[in-house]
Amino acid sequence: MIVRMAKIEVIGPKSLLDSVMGLIREMGLTQIEPSPCGFIEKEEERCITAFLPDEKTLRERFFLEDMLKRIKELLRVLPEIRPEKGMLSAVESGQFLEDISKVLSWSHRRAGELVAKKTGLKAEFEELKRYEEFLTAMASLLPYMKASPDVDFIGVTVKDASEIMFHLRALLSRLTEDRFEITSEELEDGTSACLISIPKAYSQAVRKALYSERVMELRLPESLAEKPFPEAVEIYSRRLMDIQREVDEADNELMRISTRWRPTFEACMRWIEERLLLISATSYVFETKRTFIICGWMPDEYVETLRERLDSEFSKSVVLEKKEIREEDMGRVPVTLKNPAYFQPFELFTRLLPLPKYTSYDPTVFVGIFFPVFFGMIFGDAGYGLILIAVAVFLYLKYRARRVISDASKILFISSINSIFFGVLYGEFFGDLGNKLFGMEPIYLERREAIIPLLFFALAVGLAHVIIGLLFGVVSAMRKKAASEAAAKGLYIVLVICIIILIASLAGIFPEFFSRPLLIIILILSPFLLFTGGLLAPLELLKTIGNIISYARIMAIGLTSVFLAFVANRIGGITGDIIVGILVGGLLHLINIVLGVFSPTIHSLRLHYVEFFSKFLEPGGRRYEPLKSPESISRRSTRD
Repeated sequence: MIVRMAKIEVIGPKSLLDSVMGLIREMGLTQIEPSPCGFIEKEEERCITAFLPDEKTLRERFFLEDMLKRIKELLRVLPEIRPEKGMLSAVESGQFLEDISKVLSWSHRRAGELVAKKTGLKAEFEELKRYEEFLTAMASLLPYMKASPDVDFIGVTVKDASEIMFHLRALLSRLTEDRFEITSEELEDGTSACLISIPKAYSQAVRKALYSERVMELRLPESLAEKPFPEAVEIYSRRLMDIQREVDEADNELMRISTRWRPTFEACMRWIEERLLLISATSYVFETKRTFIICGWMPDEYVETLRERLDSEFSKSVVLEKKEIREEDMGRVPVTLKNPAYFQPFELFTRLLPLPKYTSYDPTVFVGIFFPVFFGMIFGDAGYGLILIAVAVFLYLKYRARRVISDASKILFISSINSIFFGVLYGEFFGDLGNKLFGMEPIYLERREAIIPLLFFALAVGLAHVIIGLLFGVVSAMRKKAASEAAAKGLYIVLVICIIILIASLAGIFPEFFSRPLLIIILILSPFLLFTGGLLAPLELLKTIGNIISYARIMAIGLTSVFLAFVANRIGGITGDIIVGILVGGLLHLINIVLGVFSPTIHSLRLHYVEFFSKFLEPGGRRYEPLKSPESISRRSTRD
């Protein structure tokens, strides 16, 4: 249901403004209105202005905003830790902010240095890791080479070593007069790492020849490029370990900072956010020379509670006045929904819709009433319903703390009860298994054989559902004082009923003598429909009839589930083996249950969203967003 709201005005001495705002925030019930429109009369506006914060408040705001920015930047880089209970009451009350700001400056700077250091180390580590496989292979080859100050080492990688190696040896032999050594090791990707040892006098000529032959020398990282090859390999291994050690040291220091100061900064952040919220909300207050004026909205049931708190806290020096909600205010009244326990889970579906206007209706109640019925009509099998009840109970017990799953399990439980009810009416228990096992017979109709009666039943339900929607549309239009709209929707009701009865009489369902008077009534009322609903009214009438026909999906989708259940039993019975039959039939029934949960859900919601709500629901409501603290949120959740 849409909660009834009250339009209020709180007036008191300027000296009490901070205390009053603190009380309003603590209670978490009042949405402060930033505009005086509709609250302050025109003749009073000349002596009332928007509240202007003093210089001290402005300095405080700038200081807190800068501090909050630095805390958030710091918390993003500090490790998470398990918070301790019962600490930091002084911080929560806003004391010692100057001292904390000094610690924050040091922590922010030091954490920035450590993060920058880690970033550089990780970049270096990633660069070195690119050479890991090659240098590891080179390290295994170095013992086979003769190290000397006059010897140079060249590392290359080649593909198809068996073909290239002969050519490479010939090239080196020609350039160095057979004064070279070459060893190779195959890498994981199939290439070979080759280490060439030559006198330094030939280095330039060999490198140039290798380049011309497109045998690319592996260039080491910049930190190793100037080192002799054997030394570079040794430094590489040692540097990887040093980088990891330095990263661990930086992580440890960040953890020490986090352990010592993170709880303090988090508590400080919460206090600052609430204080800034209060300062920001104060900018919506209005003032005269000596008083402040707070305009806003709150649930009507809590007005007296707020008035009593104001009288008690401020000795009746602060006054709360409940003002009349005028017709021009209706578009600005904030909307919040509150439903009884049965309907609350169905808010899972209505949260998908835009918020309704204050003058409209909460769709949750309608979904809570009709959705389980439509689900049961489509999925009407008592055996399937029992399985879904078990699934719903399991989900609720396992995921009770997760609201979405908890609400979905409750909806599934309620819908499963309706499925069992209609399953008994249809005589279905895992298809015809109930009839074979214990002689279960349909009480109302057998869906496989009574297709036409089932179609009429679905259309009758659709007619009733759409007519109810139009009736609410008439009431909604009357509440808005839109007489033409109310008259048009009333005429839709009369004409739709007349057309349905006329069709039924022509089809022989009703006596034929109904057709002539009904035709006369339709011809007489049609011009009035044009006057009240405009030129598009006839199209809207046809759309309404189409909406009713759309409810035939209840019959069609239900039949699909029925026939699949019967097919499962039939296939299971013809396998000739009881175990195989149970497995095959059970698998088909399982598929039917899964499809039977999603399909009725989707189509039942469509019948609500498209065919039903379009007749009366007005979207576009303004969300109720009261000024509140975390403590008030917790209290309200418990109370609700």
